[in-house]
Amino acid sequence: MLRGAGATTGGAAYFRKGNPARRCRPGIPAGGAALETAIRGYCDSRFSRVATVFARHFERGEETGAALCVCQGDDIVVDLWAGHADQRAGRRWQRDTPCLAFSCAKAVTAVSALCLAEAGACDLDGPVAAWWPEFAAAGKEHTTGAHLLSHQAGLPAFRDPVSVAEAADPAALAARLAAQAPEWAPGTAHGYHALTFGWLAGELVRRLSGRTVGEYVAEYIAGPRNLDLWLGAPDEVIGRAARISRGHPASARPQASTDPQASTDPQASTDPRVSMIARASSEAAADLARRAFGNPDPTSVPGGSNSPEVLRAGWPATGLLTTAAALAGFYRELLAGRIISRAMLRSALAPRAAGPDKVLGVTTAFSLGFMLPSEAFWVPATARRGAFGHTGLSGAIGLGDIERGLAIGYVTSRMGSGTAAGTRAARLVSSVYANAR
Repeated sequence: MLRGAGATTGGAAYFRKGNPARRCRPGIPAGGAALETAIRGYCDSRFSRVATVFARHFERGEETGAALCVCQGDDIVVDLWAGHADQRAGRRWQRDTPCLAFSCAKAVTAVSALCLAEAGACDLDGPVAAWWPEFAAAGKEHTTGAHLLSHQAGLPAFRDPVSVAEAADPAALAARLAAQAPEWAPGTAHGYHALTFGWLAGELVRRLSGRTVGEYVAEYIAGPRNLDLWLGAPDEVIGRAARISRGHPASARPQASTDPQASTDPQASTDPRVSMIARASSEAAADLARRAFGNPDPTSVPGGSNSPEVLRAGWPATGLLTTAAALAGFYRELLAGRIISRAMLRSALAPRAAGPDKVLGVTTAFSLGFMLPSEAFWVPATARRGAFGHTGLSGAIGLGDIERGLAIGYVTSRMGSGTAAGTRAARLVSSVYANAR
């Protein structure tokens, strides 16, 4: 049974054990007038520093709307939200406001595949062609399921342009990747499969369960556990979702980022930092990064990442709509052995790829579907032994710690200003670990 979840009623500000609800002045928003922001929710007194850091992001103008949830074991110890879900419409953020968490989706898609592997539907260390015969084309006959889940498949980008409309057909996109020659021999190197990861891992789910990833998640993961997370959201959920907005460099002090996916513009089809890093190595690397992050391109349709067309499709690498509470709940359930067994989780967390990333240009580390501590997934030193999870383009993060039993979910509607996106999550994660037992 969860404890701490009943600490809020009707969205009223409530801080348990003497932590008062505080009102913050987030700086000058786009409209020009200073607004007071109520930090709502619950925070155990042991984690008061977390609430302070969360509030300070609004004070500094680094947030428009955001939510953070932390579980220790089955206890909810932090559950905070504040700001606007849609600043233009004046719609306030609520505890159940869903927000696009971008690449946090990869962990959910990977766990769907892990569920099927644990049930005996496939051998992840065996060839993909055993359950997807067409994938053996163009020299990929020895590619394994583990290669798909650890960014080693050599297919970080589509060869030909893919439209947003085409991206709604997972079978068609999987067929394109099956016919395509890899950029490197699978298993010999790794590079972040920013978008293609979802249609590669997702094809395992689709072929072996008869369901898309979104359908599988709804039926077997989110639905039975009352988790508000969607890969392909219904219109009602899209209608109340937070609206992703761009950062305002003048209102936030640049920080050294810990997230390679940070971007100044939510409609940017590539991460400027990734492109810059790749370009420093070679034009070929820069081109690979641009293709990996920008094809298909959500900016090609009105609304970009906020487009109902994109959100309905539920791109399985980047299309996760979720609340902070549900994202933390997903990792809580993983750690408790209630989605896959603890033994399966420990096996899945074994490092599969580490070192220079052919797409990101920095050092990355991956297990089966999860980021592990590295330049691309920063965690404090005390977390490096047990932390795993995934970041998202906005600065969102989902994190579990198998040694400490911690689960963290953070979502934000404001894309970070320049290098500031990942810094918000890094500060919050650091403050959690400073207080954790």
